[in-house]
Amino acid sequence: MAQLNVTSIDLFYGAAQALRGVSLTAEIGKVTAVLGRNGVGKTSLMRAITGQHAITTGDIQFGRQSIRAMPSYERARLGIGFVPQGREIFPLLTVKENLETGFAALPRGQQTVPDLVFELFPVLADMKQRRGGDLSGGQQQQLAIGRALVMRPKLLILDEPTEGIQPSVIKDIGRAISLLRSQGEMAVVLVEQYFDFARELCDTYAVMDRGQVVLSGAKETMIETDVRKHLSV
Repeated sequence: MAQLNVTSIDLFYGAAQALRGVSLTAEIGKVTAVLGRNGVGKTSLMRAITGQHAITTGDIQFGRQSIRAMPSYERARLGIGFVPQGREIFPLLTVKENLETGFAALPRGQQTVPDLVFELFPVLADMKQRRGGDLSGGQQQQLAIGRALVMRPKLLILDEPTEGIQPSVIKDIGRAISLLRSQGEMAVVLVEQYFDFARELCDTYAVMDRGQVVLSGAKETMIETDVRKHLSV
């Protein structure tokens, strides 16, 4: 079942058009990889999905309802969890307090940190009282993903989770994504430039260039050379 349907959306920053007729689908129990170089529109697409920037044409449906005009906080309450590029954790708050910021999207009776967060990332349990800013880059990335999981998302969006991360933590993040997919309870959109990581995890893919989707399909149809030419500088 498709949890997210993005249909022919356009997005502008002033007079500059960032997205041109972009469509994307993300299904429950599957990982959809969005690939492309810097500046091709990947983050703009995520901002459109999460409600951080309005689209001018097209539609975005979550579940069976249009969320095109819905503000970000309402999309979060519906179950859209977002891990932004650069992590954006709160450096002066403890790990525990950072995780608890995810409570804002939950009804009072659900405001707990799921055991799953610490099962996926045991380091967070060991460092609950450490300030976020004292963590390594890889640990901060795990914290950012954990914070999104506190919301019990039905759609998890990860914007370049491997950027600037050491290989051992990249493997941990990959295992976490695989486990989340196998549970069959959420759709995952993975934005990446790291081809091997995305190919290993994805079920479907979309390659962006100049604000458009230029290649897309099931993982089995992916032709590596065609995809890589859109990732090379």
